[in-house]
Amino acid sequence: MAGASDKARFFQEQSVPELQEFARKKTFSKEEIASIARKRSDFEHIINARGSKPQDYARYAEYEMNLESLRRKRVTRLGVKTSNHTGQRRIFFVLDRATKKFPGDVGLWMQYITFAQKQGSNQKVSQILTSVLRLHPTKPELWIYAATMRDADMTEARSYMQRGLRFCGSSEKLWIEYARLEMIHVSKIAGRRRILGLDGGKVDKKSRQDAEGDDEDMITLPAITAENIMSGQRPRGGAEQEALVKLGTSPALLGAIPMAIFDAAMKHFKEGNELCQQFFDVVAEFHEVPCQKSILSHMMDTLRTIAPKSPGTLIRWIQQPVIGTDVKSPEFPALFVDCLDRMKRSFEILTTISTPPKTARPMSILGQQVIAWMLTYQKEDIDADVRKVIRITIRKVESISGRL
Repeated sequence: MAGASDKARFFQEQSVPELQEFARKKTFSKEEIASIARKRSDFEHIINARGSKPQDYARYAEYEMNLESLRRKRVTRLGVKTSNHTGQRRIFFVLDRATKKFPGDVGLWMQYITFAQKQGSNQKVSQILTSVLRLHPTKPELWIYAATMRDADMTEARSYMQRGLRFCGSSEKLWIEYARLEMIHVSKIAGRRRILGLDGGKVDKKSRQDAEGDDEDMITLPAITAENIMSGQRPRGGAEQEALVKLGTSPALLGAIPMAIFDAAMKHFKEGNELCQQFFDVVAEFHEVPCQKSILSHMMDTLRTIAPKSPGTLIRWIQQPVIGTDVKSPEFPALFVDCLDRMKRSFEILTTISTPPKTARPMSILGQQVIAWMLTYQKEDIDADVRKVIRITIRKVESISGRL
């Protein structure tokens, strides 16, 4: 069996043609080439010796990446014609050896994927993702990363998320990120429709299909999605506009998919209150999505069913009317009045709850949350009357909280 020195010499000899090209085209000086050879020799001896660590491979790969970056800058400045694939292949070779020797080190795999992605090698990225997911199928972060990398191709992104849920169904983060991915997709579709002026018509909510399925391992999504309408080669001009018009009444734009994911998650986690609140908060971030209010209403119905007197439920119920509404819009004052009415009713609900001594009372918790929420509007350019109402409301809530 070859020793570490023999292996190091073997791998170092493979880089001789590259170093000769550096000298021939004067990309690097003789001193620099000698330094590169010594550095590579040191790295090869380290990684081929017993006791080598993943960090050794990571540093080796980083050195080669920096060297390749410098080489490209030199080539551009000198106007020399040379191949760009040699350095790339060498870096891939180092990272491939690293992941084979330390297949359990996720950091090396991520370094490998990141470099391949920067090189625009989609085929290589797919191969690496397949390998790492086969080795680490129970790590939800990898499934999330794989799906978000492919968000331009929603069919493939959904496939990653669905497969991830088979292995990591107990990961709340995976369910949340799946819903976020779908909301981003709906937001993009809505944005394109808005640019083309196609969002003026009313959407028939009755076209939303039932998302419940019989397969426990898979979430049954609505039959019509953006990919069904705009599959294959991307349509141009009138064809794209026609596709987006059709999409306006499809379940994809009505929020059926995020709601299907939410319902499946609630069924899987037996209606977890905190998880339900996280879903609500994710959807609340997407103000430009037309179906946001209907999705939030669906989630709020579940929240008020499973935890009607929870401060987390009540603060979201109070905020719900103004979510997605611009503070400068003429509708905001009337919707804010609805928020105040809900706040009053919420405190009335909590007065019926008795809590043990030395325990934070729900009314006090809700009061703090209401104040924190209303203080966010101080930075906004809102109507003077609304600002005055907010100041008065904050004083009243502080007074209530102070008596508890």
